[in-house]
Amino acid sequence: MAKNLLIVESPAKAKTIEGYLGKDFLVKSSYGHIRDLRKDDGAIEVDNNFKQHYEIPADKKQVVAELKKLAKSAETVWLASDEDREGEAIAWHLYESLGLKENQTKRIVFHEITKPAITKAIENPRTIDYNLVNAQQARRVLDRLVGFELSPVLWKKVKPSLSAGRVQSVAVRLIVEREREINLFNAESAYKIIAIFSTGKGKEIFKAELSQRYAEQKEAEKFLEDCKSALYKINDLDIRPTKRTPAPPFTTSTLQQEAGRKLGFSVSRTMSIAQRLYETGKITYMRTDSVNLSETALNASEIEINSAYGSKYHHKRIFKTKSAGAQEAHEAIRPTHFEWHTIEGDASEKRLYELIWKRAIASQMSEAQFEKTTARIGISTRKEELVANGEVLKFDGFLKVYLESEDEESDSHLDDKTDNGILPPLNIGQELILNEMTALERFTRPAARYSEASLVKKLEELGIGRPSTYAPTISTIQNRGYVVKEDRDGRSRTYKTFTLKDGEVKSIVKSEITGTEKGKLFPTDIGAVVNDFLVEHFKGIVDYNFTATVEKQFDEIANGLKEWTDMLKKFYQPFHSEVEDTLKNADRATGERLLGLDPESGKNVYTKVGRFGPMVQIGEMDEEDKPRYASLLKSQSVETISLEEALNLFQLPFQLSDYKDKEVSVGVGRFGPYVKWGDTFISLPKNEDPLTVTNERAIEIIEEKISIDAPVAEYQGHPVSKGKGRFGPFLKWKDLFINVPVRYNFDKLSQSDINELISAKIEKEANRYIQQWETEKIAIENGRWGPFIRFGKQMLKLGKNPTTGQKYTAEELSTVSLEDVKKLIVEQVPDAFDAKAKKTGRKTTKK
Repeated sequence: MAKNLLIVESPAKAKTIEGYLGKDFLVKSSYGHIRDLRKDDGAIEVDNNFKQHYEIPADKKQVVAELKKLAKSAETVWLASDEDREGEAIAWHLYESLGLKENQTKRIVFHEITKPAITKAIENPRTIDYNLVNAQQARRVLDRLVGFELSPVLWKKVKPSLSAGRVQSVAVRLIVEREREINLFNAESAYKIIAIFSTGKGKEIFKAELSQRYAEQKEAEKFLEDCKSALYKINDLDIRPTKRTPAPPFTTSTLQQEAGRKLGFSVSRTMSIAQRLYETGKITYMRTDSVNLSETALNASEIEINSAYGSKYHHKRIFKTKSAGAQEAHEAIRPTHFEWHTIEGDASEKRLYELIWKRAIASQMSEAQFEKTTARIGISTRKEELVANGEVLKFDGFLKVYLESEDEESDSHLDDKTDNGILPPLNIGQELILNEMTALERFTRPAARYSEASLVKKLEELGIGRPSTYAPTISTIQNRGYVVKEDRDGRSRTYKTFTLKDGEVKSIVKSEITGTEKGKLFPTDIGAVVNDFLVEHFKGIVDYNFTATVEKQFDEIANGLKEWTDMLKKFYQPFHSEVEDTLKNADRATGERLLGLDPESGKNVYTKVGRFGPMVQIGEMDEEDKPRYASLLKSQSVETISLEEALNLFQLPFQLSDYKDKEVSVGVGRFGPYVKWGDTFISLPKNEDPLTVTNERAIEIIEEKISIDAPVAEYQGHPVSKGKGRFGPFLKWKDLFINVPVRYNFDKLSQSDINELISAKIEKEANRYIQQWETEKIAIENGRWGPFIRFGKQMLKLGKNPTTGQKYTAEELSTVSLEDVKKLIVEQVPDAFDAKAKKTGRKTTKK
């Protein structure tokens, strides 16, 4: 048995570290946290100094048992969880759960998984930092109290199965408020003047622009009319050198932002890939607020820059972290080996690594040097001047490797840049030839909707959350249906242009698509209702300053400047009183809005969020005649739907003429608008208004469906058809739907391709169920990562066989009883078979 037991969080990390240590070390993984607060309402004793009660989850009992056994036989136990508050808490939980003794336990930290870093950590052990543990405990307890007390309020006052959280609710508020700002925005137009000049016949042309805009069309036209007979010359020429410096190396936040902008990665995907890169020793720790680089990194980057690009490209920089709370780790995210310009691995790992490498190496490179030329052009018939800008790159410096991306501009105009890459040779007093001049109508625009990247940036600016919280926060608000991330088509808009050419001014009306959104965050109606309810009744929880102040208090606890229980006492009592008052006195929240009167019945028309989602209601609940209801289309919102649009919804469903002896109708269902032909439902294309569907259009949609469903081949005597659904292209054979992977050419599938896909699906389905109890909606299935329990729509872990303490064997799974499976389910879902919970759809435990 090894003298030393070293415990890390993940098996991948354990495997990497084991290669650096000798035979005296046994490296094991705790697989993350080994215990957590109990799930019942007795987990925190608020009247007993917030004493916590922890439990070891069923799927961690075997891990703990094994670690406890190994710890007893080891001379020294090394706790090597991550270098942040969460990691410190894991170390403490291990110390407590394994029954370790202070004289046999050493805590080590490192921010990169390399042999020198691990060796140095072993040489410099410390004890558990209880200030960091207390900071994590304070966050965990505060967030548990907020979640457990707020969620039942939402169940009663808004809708069952909702939840709230301290950071997530603030994130939703930001998105809701931005959406309302956009909805209230009225675009204003103005005209900008752009001129195209040349220095002589057949010479190079360049652009110039008037610095002011004209709000009125007649002013823009007057300017062009005045320029008909004008002469143009260079009044002033300014040539000056400029420099651009590189951005600092990545922090967690800036990595999430840049990976979103450059690679299109979600925040959670970025962190998942970065975790793998860290655990395999390719980058330093990926949860950090720091932009500092160690002396080792500075020296290594200098060697690599000099070797790869030459000494003139190197410029040593020491960046200083601006964030006051930057203490999660002591170095920025960087490659562990600067000589590795790229790595082996899957495509996403490779792309993210190269982004990190470029950013880190560029931060230590020379400034980019430019020569900027500004020419001011006089107009003989006007006092204004046109301005032409040109920029020439004289030395690329860090741009040889990397250029930082930017979020969408939030200024007031949708302008195209009119800078020239390079201006032709110009002299003061030189006369110019006007090729043409245009007055172009442009429009003001609202602030851009948040992307995941820009939301992270805003949260960081406000001091809300910490690097480790951004990814789970953004995932949570989407998973809970408060926010959706999606693309939305723009709308057509006309604009005017007036062009002066050959002494004549001509006007033309053009059109453009505006408001197109890609990968943006939109609040749902239920998200807006929950936000408004929280803002009205729990303003402190969703207040930006309060949330940021709480983060500062966590920092003070981590630095030993504040007692964590005192902080919780000051927060909890006022908050708990708000909860009780709201439960007693607040009205139910639906986001109801009165749209006007129904011209047919004279009754009020409302829109609101109902039990089954956003809807329109005609009439009052207390009237003798029952109100009429209609669901909103997916493209509609309670906050923006008009009276006319609401009344139109009551036209659905409507009948059209029969086609091929089958009834045809148009309606709206769970998955959106459809054409129904006989018993067949055919979804309308995205953004097509169901109210505009005519007989002719319905026949087109039906014929397209017939064409798609037409057999393209046969398999075992049964027809095979093709289609495209929510999850991509598929084949349909008998009752089976078979997804077609991208490696196949869907438009040119051969018979052998079809045979291969269907036979693989049949084999997979045959091996899917190990055991199945259909009436109970319980099954044991083979999954991608091994067997699991399917309980209704939930996928649950199997855990260990309680009799043997080992993983279930194939034979045991095929004979395990339903009662034993139910016990495994209850361990993970305590009220799974509670009749009341089933009926209400929520847990029966209360806080």
